Amino acid sequence: MSDPSPLPQFTSGGAAVITGGASGIGLACARRFAQMGLAVVLADLGGETLQAAAHGLAEDFGEGQVLAVATDVGDPQALDHLRDEALKRYEHVAVLMNNAGTGLNPGGCWKNPEAWRRLMDVNLWGAINGVQAFAPAMVEAGRPAFIINTGSKQGITTPPGNAAYNVSKAALKAYTEALQHELRNTPDCPISAHLLIPGFTFTGMTARASQKPPAAWTPEQVCDFMLESLRRGDFYILCPDNDVSRPMDEKRVLWAAGDIIENRPALSRWHPDYAEAFAQYMKG
Repeated sequence: MSDPSPLPQFTSGGAAVITGGASGIGLACARRFAQMGLAVVLADLGGETLQAAAHGLAEDFGEGQVLAVATDVGDPQALDHLRDEALKRYEHVAVLMNNAGTGLNPGGCWKNPEAWRRLMDVNLWGAINGVQAFAPAMVEAGRPAFIINTGSKQGITTPPGNAAYNVSKAALKAYTEALQHELRNTPDCPISAHLLIPGFTFTGMTARASQKPPAAWTPEQVCDFMLESLRRGDFYILCPDNDVSRPMDEKRVLWAAGDIIENRPALSRWHPDYAEAFAQYMKG
């Protein structure tokens, strides 16, 4: 894919480090980044999926442009090892994409504490571990770079069904906002943080069928939308899909904020007493 407006982050000869890079959005972004001239470091759980992804990219872009590192993002030492391996091979990191995630559903708020902790280790601590491992060297290098954390709309509107996932992504949103504030207030720091918020995407984590549902976007569509947003300088990269438009997302986010402002019951969008009011609001 040709890039009509190259960003300095993609023309610096650096590397893109992508956790959860062996499939889905991570792998789609790895391919796009490689097409744009970056080396790619795929970090994922070890196994055939990671090796197959790295082999496919190496065939297309050359062995020297691809590195696969088996990584458990919940382990801070594993992220330190990933950083060391990346900087041993490549001069600097131009993109850090903390994309690893799990849709594990532990159940209710007081059930399966170990599953809650594992989900938090991946979805929240995986990104924090990534930033804490890589950011100091990226800031010291003083070269244009992106830190992209993959969030979720469920971390904003927090629908019932998977409280642990919602909490992890809500916390990640707050963390990424704080990260961007800190980066932009660090003198002479050309690094920016961004929150990728995909819509319904047909990936390994969300796929429940062999064919893509009509409502879903492909990982490649998410990646292309992300790149367009980065060119605009967007922090919140709020992706639509084939079923939910940007205006629909905006109204849902505003309704969620309105629960606080109007002192409605928590999650009033799903409260039977507010079902008709919400339906009329969305129509209006």
